Amino acid sequence: MKNLFLIIALLSIFLLNGCSSVKSTEHLPPVSGFNSGRYLGTWYEIVRMPHYFERGLSNVTATYSLRDEGGIDVLNKGFNKDSGKWSEARGRAYFTGDPHTGELKVIFFWPFYGQYRIIQLDPDYQWAVVTSDTMDYFWILSRTPQMPADKLEEFVRQAAAEGFATSKFIYVNQDTSKITH
Repeated sequence: MKNLFLIIALLSIFLLNGCSSVKSTEHLPPVSGFNSGRYLGTWYEIVRMPHYFERGLSNVTATYSLRDEGGIDVLNKGFNKDSGKWSEARGRAYFTGDPHTGELKVIFFWPFYGQYRIIQLDPDYQWAVVTSDTMDYFWILSRTPQMPADKLEEFVRQAAAEGFATSKFIYVNQDTSKITH
């Protein structure tokens, strides 16, 4: 029993030390005055950081709808050109505090969750910039499959100034004309 405790303690220290090199987004506050009702609906992913769960996906969308108990249902969907099929992930999002602040936790696989922090939001809810609690996660979302190039360049410049590795950004192909259903 003593050895098991020692192994767990050492593993915990190792994991905590491994996490200490991750750059935090604490300096990027979530938006205030957030209205979840206006945020509901479909958003197109314009830019993202690379992640295994989105590898090879184009035409990526995120659709948000209200849950009966007040949370938000999440449906992420994208086309995988290698398999020729649509891939989707369903999750749930819940506010971490004030529901008028754009900060939620999103759960796709219980009990694991990720932070969803909206750091910029168009007053008309036409685009959003989203991150997590680390600099490893970043998305630019739009209500339309394309967004004006000058606006996109502005967001990328701001992301670079905030410390995001913009050289890693993936610009998502939103052209569905070549996809056979």
